[in-house]
Amino acid sequence: MDEQWQVDRARLRLLLGQHACWTTGQLMEATGRSRGWVKKWKKRLKAAEADDLAVLHGHSRARHTPCRQVPAVVEGRVVKLRDELPETLGRVAGPLAIRYYLYRQADLLEESLYLPRSTRTLWQILDRYGRIARPERSERQPVERPEPMTHWQVDFKDVSSVPADPEGKQAHTVEVLDVVDVGTSILVEASPGQDYHAQTTLYSMAAVFLINGLPDEVTCDRDPRFVGSATGRDYPSAFVRFLACLGVEADVCPARRPDLNAFVERYHRTYEEECLRRYRPHDLEQTRAVTQQFKWFYNTERPNQALTCGNRPPHQAFPALPQRPRLPDWVDPDRWLERLHNTLYTRRVNANGSVQVDKHRYYIGRHLRGRYVVLRLDAADRQFVVEVNAQPVKAVPIKGLQGQLMPFQSYLDLMGQEALAEWRQYLRHCKARRPVAPPVQQPLF
Repeated sequence: MDEQWQVDRARLRLLLGQHACWTTGQLMEATGRSRGWVKKWKKRLKAAEADDLAVLHGHSRARHTPCRQVPAVVEGRVVKLRDELPETLGRVAGPLAIRYYLYRQADLLEESLYLPRSTRTLWQILDRYGRIARPERSERQPVERPEPMTHWQVDFKDVSSVPADPEGKQAHTVEVLDVVDVGTSILVEASPGQDYHAQTTLYSMAAVFLINGLPDEVTCDRDPRFVGSATGRDYPSAFVRFLACLGVEADVCPARRPDLNAFVERYHRTYEEECLRRYRPHDLEQTRAVTQQFKWFYNTERPNQALTCGNRPPHQAFPALPQRPRLPDWVDPDRWLERLHNTLYTRRVNANGSVQVDKHRYYIGRHLRGRYVVLRLDAADRQFVVEVNAQPVKAVPIKGLQGQLMPFQSYLDLMGQEALAEWRQYLRHCKARRPVAPPVQQPLF
């Protein structure tokens, strides 16, 4: 589907602009594409202009004829040359040298056998017969730490010692929202709660910002309370938009990559082994008591073996922390549009000619029902430009925008309501996908 490829290329360009230091492997995880695809489009996108949309449209490079098969006798001769040429050349022969001598084999030329010219084909033959040595895995290097209190990682930790509620939640009865600073390994906040969903998570992070100030970046996983859906790769959730409007970069980890949220995950292990298994809290109040006590012990007395701490408690290693920006009195609720300029979304037009983005529906046209369209977010004009086959066909204003500054408390209430609506939609989606038990057959007599 060319529309999805187009969206992935636009996502890669966005990642290159936001995370210029990311490696090819990180870009592969974020886009879900192969190494060769990332390298090819990384080169093309860097060579093009920042607002060039034509570069996002690819061209088919599929073969029009089937590949010719290399005869077995030719493969055997390639392997033989690999083994015997070092005595003549004084070095291990590579694909180029093997190709040179292969085309001087008189018996193969007389039989008019197909001889490969591609060095890649020759390399694959050598690899198949075990003639290619695999390099050993390199040792991991420590990550470069950011400045203190500029980059936080957040995640939830389940308190499994709290029993299930017979009349309520059967799992995750009590959870702790942990916030760890990457630059110092300081536990910024640990907030136990019984009712964590998208709205309460947003309110809890706002309370953390009120006490500690605003970081430059927050990293989270794909928990629906953060990203608003199971995938988190489409339209930004209320939590992500909330961070963007406060000037905080939201970094959502790819699926199955807890190593990218490693500092808070490492704290969870310490918290589990040295606090929860030791004190075994049985309810929310006990969890709050032992968590606050452990937070003080972790930051001020427990020696931390992180490289930045040098086997000292984090507060001892960093006695003077920088002052972070405070929450603003007024907020632009539409500021998040700036970070998503020219972002592409693919949607399938339903039977009545409309598509859904977030919780809003946009009418595209009945003549396009059943087809996939691309919606490009134009932040300057605050609209979606609808494209079909790389051609714009319509522009629709983005719904749900406020268009004016708001007091922070009013803005917080607004985003809390949007987060609650997303959570209810997520629960309805989960309920719809839940398998229905077959009806019980009643006996006839």
